[in-house]
Amino acid sequence: MLRAIALAGGLLGAAVVSQFPEFTQQYTQRLGGQVEALRLVIADFDASAERAEMTREEALASMGGSVFLENRRRDMRETITRHSRLSADLAVLNEASPLERLTMPQRVADTKLAKATYETFVPALPLSIEGGLSALVGYFGGYGVVAGLLALLAWPFKRRKSRAGLTF
Repeated sequence: MLRAIALAGGLLGAAVVSQFPEFTQQYTQRLGGQVEALRLVIADFDASAERAEMTREEALASMGGSVFLENRRRDMRETITRHSRLSADLAVLNEASPLERLTMPQRVADTKLAKATYETFVPALPLSIEGGLSALVGYFGGYGVVAGLLALLAWPFKRRKSRAGLTF
């Protein structure tokens, strides 16, 4: 019975982890779109600064004096920072092979983007090598976790049986 439950845990782990390659592929597509959209916003801001004969930093520094402008300056700084971070993630993910992406879950770190990807994510049958390897890792991980939890839960009862056996 316990082995059957551990097997079910392994199969669940395989099913879940095998979807990581497809999820990262869809995430990378969305990431590319997000980076491009942020680039356009920053380019528009930079063009406005240039027309005013200012650098980006000078334009940001000049934004003040009202709550709206202070908020807009903060938002623009956050946009520039996010663009930089997402661009770095996109470059690494684009250069990585699907197998290498398996070792890069930290590059799928933008929570807004990951949530949006998850909301439209459609699982795929893992017919690729990386999908199969992900399924294998997920199987052993799921099996190990469930078997370990079951062993931990059964441990107090096994100790009682061995003590009872010693008293005879």
